Amino acid sequence: EVQLVESGGGLVQAGGSLRLSCAASGFTFRHYGIGWFRQAPGKEREWVSCIDGNDGSTYYPNSVKGRFTISKDNAKNTVYLQMNSLQPDDTAVYYCGAAYMLYYCSGYGSDYYDYWGQGTQVTVSS
Repeated sequence: EVQLVESGGGLVQAGGSLRLSCAASGFTFRHYGIGWFRQAPGKEREWVSCIDGNDGSTYYPNSVKGRFTISKDNAKNTVYLQMNSLQPDDTAVYYCGAAYMLYYCSGYGSDYYDYWGQGTQVTVSS
């Protein structure tokens, strides 16, 4: 059974940092692209980062480039999202997803992903 479990969300002041984790089980990383998305109330799910599970290439939209860093630990089957210089606009539920055979994952929307975690809330206060 495929499972993705996010953790690490919380409340942080503007300018602060958080590290999210996505623990995966039931599948092999190297066959998937792993992405982080976020969804704020009343808004669509927005892509914020992804990583090629095979070669580790990373991708970001301009909105988070230079502030967010995605990484993976194959031994732990876990993907991380380090978020720095957080702003109130970053407030959302953050989800990780896995997309089979989506290696060049840059910019692909949530429809391309096969599996999702339950999400973790990130709240940035001003």
